[in-house]
Amino acid sequence: MSHTGRTTDGDARSASDIAADLASAPFVHLVPRADGDSLAAAGLVARALVDDGTPFQVSVGRTVAERTGRAESVDDRDGRTLVVGDSDADAVHLDPDDEPASVAAWRLANDLGGAPDAVLALAGAVAAGATPGAGATERLVDAAETTGRVVRRPGVALPTDDPTDVAHSTWLHGPFSAGVDETSALTDVADDIGSDADDSARRRFASLAAVETVTDDDATDRAGIAVERGLRPYATPDSATASVAGLADVLSCAAASEPGTGIALALGHDVADAAVATWRDTAARAHEALSEATTGRYDGLFVARVDDDAPAPVVARLLRDFRSPEPVALALADDAAAAAAVDDATVDGGVAGAMARTVTHTGGAYDGTATTGFATYECETKEFIHAFREAL
Repeated sequence: MSHTGRTTDGDARSASDIAADLASAPFVHLVPRADGDSLAAAGLVARALVDDGTPFQVSVGRTVAERTGRAESVDDRDGRTLVVGDSDADAVHLDPDDEPASVAAWRLANDLGGAPDAVLALAGAVAAGATPGAGATERLVDAAETTGRVVRRPGVALPTDDPTDVAHSTWLHGPFSAGVDETSALTDVADDIGSDADDSARRRFASLAAVETVTDDDATDRAGIAVERGLRPYATPDSATASVAGLADVLSCAAASEPGTGIALALGHDVADAAVATWRDTAARAHEALSEATTGRYDGLFVARVDDDAPAPVVARLLRDFRSPEPVALALADDAAAAAAVDDATVDGGVAGAMARTVTHTGGAYDGTATTGFATYECETKEFIHAFREAL
């Protein structure tokens, strides 16, 4: 059973209860976790607070401990704190367990009297792994299609209209990806068709992208399923980015490397160019790191050791979707690790629980959801791998 909000004792609270709390507060401190879904959720709530005339502040916390510290730094006499994700603070939490946080935030923003952006909520849901139109996102698609905010079309899901940006998409990984440095027919096609391609050209381009992704020598069977998320996008003709999944990609990459830029984009500020530049840089480092990683296979776990400056959360997702023959993928830099699992049934207590158990042995701090996890650690990489394997 999903809860929209809770206090630290776990009591469920409705969106209307949380909205009443926030609406009556003189100031609201939003503390989202560092992922695309949570950044979108924070943006939705913050925009509703603006409409209501309530001052707010947003500060991203990459780990449970960091969010706890940020939340506890606010005196409730001066305001109210809403944590998007988990923390140990005595605060209201937006941390649903059976839908993306951005979907819950869309309802919360409605209860605050705002007119929440269905495109932003959909992008957050896609960043969380949801399929647009399925489950809790059905209402979002209906709202966006009714107002003409989204239009389904053939092609590749990108944040820009430039086909050459397929090299940076983290919904795909193949010889055409930035930093992989392999021969790719797709690269030549992208240069030829341009940004004003018709539907027929977009369809051929998407087909070639899918073929090169799934027939890559190192691609796993799972790549054939994962590639679907990067195709047939919901285009967003009146938004700062070109598609829903493209915005989700930008938010996810920004969350991993420059969360402040991601928050600014989610708030609706004029930072699309800077956010896309962040996406290109982050995605290129992730693709290159994955192509050059040292990998190891264990029972139920596939590990990639990457350079310290690689965006581990993005690498872990690419590893799970396109390279891992096991249900759980772990990307390991020198002092930070990120994991991604096929589904929450794969790991007892979800990936978040496994990360929590791991750092009790290795030191450091953790964060996670049912299918993703992040940790800093204070031991040798071999020790962390061993501890994580035991935690699974």
